[in-house]
Amino acid sequence: MQYTTENVLLHPSANPQDPDLILAVTPESAGWDFISFQARHLGAGKEWSFTSGENELAIVLLTGAISVRSTRGSWQGLERKDVWTSAATALYLPRGTDFTIATVRDSEFAVTWVPTNENHEPWLIQPQDVSISVRGGDNVSRQINDLLPPGSPVHRLVLVEVYTPSGNWSSYPPHKHDVHIEDEAGHLVEADLEEVYFYKIDKAEGYAYQRVYTDENSPLQQAGYPIDALVKAQNNCAVLIPEGYHPVVSAPGYTTYYLNVLAGSAQSLANQDDPHYSWVKDTYQSVDPRLPLY
Repeated sequence: MQYTTENVLLHPSANPQDPDLILAVTPESAGWDFISFQARHLGAGKEWSFTSGENELAIVLLTGAISVRSTRGSWQGLERKDVWTSAATALYLPRGTDFTIATVRDSEFAVTWVPTNENHEPWLIQPQDVSISVRGGDNVSRQINDLLPPGSPVHRLVLVEVYTPSGNWSSYPPHKHDVHIEDEAGHLVEADLEEVYFYKIDKAEGYAYQRVYTDENSPLQQAGYPIDALVKAQNNCAVLIPEGYHPVVSAPGYTTYYLNVLAGSAQSLANQDDPHYSWVKDTYQSVDPRLPLY
């Protein structure tokens, strides 16, 4: 598949057949093997039902108050004011789970799923249990919320929230995870992962820029389909990372949030920097005092 600016960046769009849908990604539309993703809005007192089928699935609450009842259990009182004041509440559900989300007030949530042949237990991830850290330094400082990190009791899914303050960079130095590489001892050097970036900006007119580009080691580039796209990501946009490096910069005056969904050859974040820019990590003098945000 040839990836261009037009199909790397997805904008929210109205769907008369599914008016609560903000944005959707399928393996067919993305040209990859694993990740399906939806962002949804649900008004107060409404319900949405779905089934995980032959997939493991996660619900990430973006804002609002919901309950979830399912064939594997029920969870009440799941709340989040917004993405700017706390880490997410998230719920992992195994394959073969039918469920219904009911809202107490207007809510937004993301739901993502990937195929699996493994069985795992449901898992409620609450804000107080989420590991929060600050990564990088200087104007490459950003906040990381590890919702579903490597080592979690799941098969493929990895979920991370990232906050990039005004004028700062994240996913920098540029890194990639598009080839599965193990060293002689069997340790994972790089995983082959698909990735979705789903964006929120703290003010409606704000934006971030993201570049997605491949190098000579990319399987896509070797097949004659290189990527070099620079996209303007706004509120409720998604950027697809099938392969390649993918740095982000937040416009001055605006804080950028994105939810990362990753899945592929391992439940891992193993990656390699673009060697042209990795030296920057040795120059950091301090950490941005604006972080963490909460």
